[in-house]
Amino acid sequence: MSIATDLSTVDVVLCDLDGVVWLAREPIPGSAEAVGRIRASGRRVLFVTNNSAATEGDVVAALERVGIHATDDVVTSAMAAASLLATGQRVLVSGGAGIVEAVERQGAEAVANTGEHDLSGIDAVVAGIDFDFDYQRLNRVAAVVRGGARFIATNTDSSYPTADGLLPGGGSLVAAIETASGVRAEVAGKPHEAMARFVIASTATEPAAMLMVGDRPDTDGAFASELGCAFALVRTGVTGPDTTLSNPALADYDMADLAALADALVAAPRG
Repeated sequence: MSIATDLSTVDVVLCDLDGVVWLAREPIPGSAEAVGRIRASGRRVLFVTNNSAATEGDVVAALERVGIHATDDVVTSAMAAASLLATGQRVLVSGGAGIVEAVERQGAEAVANTGEHDLSGIDAVVAGIDFDFDYQRLNRVAAVVRGGARFIATNTDSSYPTADGLLPGGGSLVAAIETASGVRAEVAGKPHEAMARFVIASTATEPAAMLMVGDRPDTDGAFASELGCAFALVRTGVTGPDTTLSNPALADYDMADLAALADALVAAPRG
């Protein structure tokens, strides 16, 4: 990418969660302290996650439990997806409470996909990870999409990292809906435009003064490209310490972990 080499120009650090700060909400050693040191250097840390299942308050509370205060510093793919909706629309939610919250904040009506509700008059579908997803729910949501409802996916991440290895991500379920409906989803989360617009609006900062930190070049790195900011890869998640990148130029900075990045930022005072 080679967008930036001078970390002194960074005012806002956009930080992924899974694989960077924690693994299945178990903190990666040194991550909380790293966030504190980045903030102490005068920079804002905004947590930008494709996880759509949790509400904003749940994410904030989970970060608080690992020693990171994050009120008003969390952006999720559910929020980005909801930003594409209009007030008053009836929206079928194939996903968790985070999507329901975001849809309702947007002034739309959230209808849970239980496989049983009357699904007439649905304007849009928002789909993400759904731990109760089953054949009947797939049948219902696919029928609504085939019927003409706008199909929005929070993200297409096929997996997410945990301490025990990779688990299926929301993108795996979105792919099932796409296959069953024959319709390709409009994707809101990283690395797509809706999330980029949402982040810019949330920070009131020019992308040139941002740094995206993540463990996935295909998602976080591509999102940095979409934004027009630099990308720092950390090797504590999907990309491990021994992973060979297909294209090393995908990362402006290649760091062992968030603590190593904090060291580099502290050593480069804001200009």
